[in-house]
Amino acid sequence: MTAPIKTAGNEPGAPATVSPAKKIEGRSLGQIAWTRFKRDKIAVAGGVVVILLILLAVLAKPIEALFGLDPDALHQDPDILDANLGGLPIGDWGGMSWDHPLGVDPLQGRDLLSRAIEGSWVSLLVAFGATVLSNTIGTVLGVMAGYYGGWVDTVISRIMDVFLAFPLLLFAIAISTSLQGGAFGLHGLPLHIMVLIFVIGFFNWPYMGRIVRGQTLSLREREFVHAARSLGARGPFILFKELLPNLVGPILVYSTLLIPTNILFEAGLSFLGVGIQPPQASWGGMLNDAIKYYQVDPQYMVVPGLAIFLTVLAFNLLGDGLRDALDPKSN
Repeated sequence: MTAPIKTAGNEPGAPATVSPAKKIEGRSLGQIAWTRFKRDKIAVAGGVVVILLILLAVLAKPIEALFGLDPDALHQDPDILDANLGGLPIGDWGGMSWDHPLGVDPLQGRDLLSRAIEGSWVSLLVAFGATVLSNTIGTVLGVMAGYYGGWVDTVISRIMDVFLAFPLLLFAIAISTSLQGGAFGLHGLPLHIMVLIFVIGFFNWPYMGRIVRGQTLSLREREFVHAARSLGARGPFILFKELLPNLVGPILVYSTLLIPTNILFEAGLSFLGVGIQPPQASWGGMLNDAIKYYQVDPQYMVVPGLAIFLTVLAFNLLGDGLRDALDPKSN
């Protein structure tokens, strides 16, 4: 009779074989923030809407070409506009039909869907451009004021106070009006867009500057800044390699909240007639045109108003979600 072969682990009293422990992986701050953000379903919904709006704005021209949409095309056929009613659209809800899903505007019969799509890239371009300009100026000056302190902080802080004292709306109206004819070799739509980006972005930078300055005042006393100084790092290196990476969170959150403000500002200037000029479609300009018809054709006002409302709401929801996700004190 052959004795059984003894192997390690099946001998009496031998310890059971233990499988290797699962490797524990740490999570970065970005991964933790993303996990927190995904839990906020409302913020995620806002982010999805923002992505769709950006795609719509970027692809506005290809979409118009693909579906044959022309925001400036006139449709004054008797079956679209009623000449006996002063050129009002025929049918309910501003003349909504398969050919014109959101209706047409009075007198000219232009398709409101194509004009809303055309206005999206204008509003987002101005808003993003102004945000980048104000963030760049505010971040650079704010981090310098917070880190160096002393007379540098005093001078920059007083400049912020001066800019905050400007009546921004009046200055925007005055500058936009004076540059309507042409400036810097630009004319027409490019000039109007550049003027709006400059006016909105240049006069709004102190808000970002104050936020960055306050954050820098607390960060400059942290251990990693002292360690960089002890290793011989100079001011510019500490500013752009040590402090700025730690300011990305506050800058990102404030940017998502500043973009909708800039959208409203651009729409307000276009509504007042000193922003984007016709025939270029813009949400503010469409609201201005709809004032005369809101009682007899409310659909004309609903379309651009709803576009502005949804865009601003989506960016605000995204900004609130990012703020909670990047806040280390949140659960």
